[in-house]
Amino acid sequence: MMHLILPLLASLLFVCGLIVIKRVGAAGVGAVTTLFCTNIAAAIAFSFVWFLGGEEIRWDLWWQPLIIAKLFVFGLVFTFLAIERGDVSLATPIFGVKVVFVALLLTLTGEQQLPLQVWVAAAMATLGIGLIQWTGTGHRHHVIFTVCLALAAAACYATFDVLVQRWAPVWGAGRFLPVVYWIVGIAALFLLPWVDFKPCKKRSVAGLLIAGSILIALQAICIVVAVGLFGDAARVNVVYALRGLWGVALAWLVAWKWGGAEAEHSRSTMILRVTGASILTTAVILVILVGE
Repeated sequence: MMHLILPLLASLLFVCGLIVIKRVGAAGVGAVTTLFCTNIAAAIAFSFVWFLGGEEIRWDLWWQPLIIAKLFVFGLVFTFLAIERGDVSLATPIFGVKVVFVALLLTLTGEQQLPLQVWVAAAMATLGIGLIQWTGTGHRHHVIFTVCLALAAAACYATFDVLVQRWAPVWGAGRFLPVVYWIVGIAALFLLPWVDFKPCKKRSVAGLLIAGSILIALQAICIVVAVGLFGDAARVNVVYALRGLWGVALAWLVAWKWGGAEAEHSRSTMILRVTGASILTTAVILVILVGE
């Protein structure tokens, strides 16, 4: 159970990172620049995971880290687009559906059987999403687009976690994960022609970009190392899904104090989002009880 502290920490770091990234975007930093910085930060941070040890690098299985690196990059792209187009309090609870995707994928791949509680959790998660995306305003197309992007990100990361659980033991987490993120770092270099650091001439903006990139990298280490070392992808993601609750609460608090889109929403809208996030959290509890 102690390994579940890592996804709990990751859930908090993720939300804090997204809130900072959202403010970076508001300051004029583009999604490509943010993606470049976060990928480079992740490649550097995961280099230290090498000290966890492992087997010799499996050059004959080079395609495994390549596939997982692609899933991480696409997941991050969908994540940043989701928060760029929508609110943090809208996107983060929907990312929590990843736990249901993980359970479904583990079942389809034969890793485990899918009990009734998971199907109930899936239904509750669907209801939670419905409440979270219900704004009652005229910006429905933006909301639906954000929901679709967040679900795409969740699907990418769910597949990522299931494959890490399956493939990392052959290499050893201390070898497999650094190779994955070195590929991510190399891929980030191809973004350089479109990277624009002009808005970062302001120290405050540069500081936020660095802070956001580090927070995203640290949360990735917590969640991926937990899955790579302990292999408990379903329950790890159940705890990680609590980021949906933190996302609504912290985004609302930050917007109320420093300004933001969440502060402009009506009380009823935010109450619906809190209710939806709470239902998602209940679905999370149901799924974690399956593993007891």
